[in-house]
Amino acid sequence: MRASISAPFVDTGADDLVWTLGHPLTDALAARSLTATGVRVELRVLGASHQVVVTPESGVGALVETVACLPGLPGGLPGRAERPEQGGYRFDSLVESLTRDELSRRVERLHREVADSQGGLLVAFPGDPLAVTALHLASSGGDPLRWRTWHAYPQTGELVTTTSTMTTPPSPERSAP
Repeated sequence: MRASISAPFVDTGADDLVWTLGHPLTDALAARSLTATGVRVELRVLGASHQVVVTPESGVGALVETVACLPGLPGGLPGRAERPEQGGYRFDSLVESLTRDELSRRVERLHREVADSQGGLLVAFPGDPLAVTALHLASSGGDPLRWRTWHAYPQTGELVTTTSTMTTPPSPERSAP
């Protein structure tokens, strides 16, 4: 799914991003709700960042993954983080420095593979055709639940890719930050 927005592209970069679990929901510029492996998954684009909300069928005990520029918190994504107590959750991130041509090819591929996918959401920001945030729920059934995200920063030539997995749905006991 491609979402059209009117919010301008914000000049930021990978070093400004923070990863958290359990951050309060932030107003989304675009969102897509899906169901997979007995849970509701909401893919949310927040400016040059994202939230993924995983909620079990009971509606209680959601896991909220946020990768965003959060005021008051120092930037820097972990290369890897694991939270076995939160449904076997694992987060991996990769920051690549690319030439404009390389970034252009990667963004074109995201448009083809993510925007047209049943589990995808892609937002292109006005002002630069390479300024995109994309999310893709790769799981359609069975374990583990898996999603990927991409944040393209054309002004710095950076592409941030994250991959998250969860082996069991969140539960109220495990969802505390």
